[in-house]
Amino acid sequence: QVQLVESGGGLVQPGGSLRLSCAASGFTFSRYAMSWHRQAPKKERELVASISGAGTSTTYADSVRGRFTISRDNANSMGYLQMNSLKPEDTAVYYCKALRDGSWFEGQGTQVTVSS
Repeated sequence: QVQLVESGGGLVQPGGSLRLSCAASGFTFSRYAMSWHRQAPKKERELVASISGAGTSTTYADSVRGRFTISRDNANSMGYLQMNSLKPEDTAVYYCKALRDGSWFEGQGTQVTVSS
């Protein structure tokens, strides 16, 4: 059974940090690119960051570049999103996604709230 399970969300003050995790199972994780997406209330879902299957190539949305870092541990089928210098506009549900050749899987999401 294919599963992606996000964790690590929560409430944090502006300027704080969170590390999101994505646990993958039921497929060969290393063969899939991985990405993090987010969706804020009344806004469209947006791509935050992506990483290649081998972890050698990454991309970031302009809004998070320099603050967020995507990484993966293929040996343990885990993906991560380190988020620093968080801003209120980063508040959203964050989803991890695995993609290969048009086939994709997505988790249920984890809520991140940045507020004082």
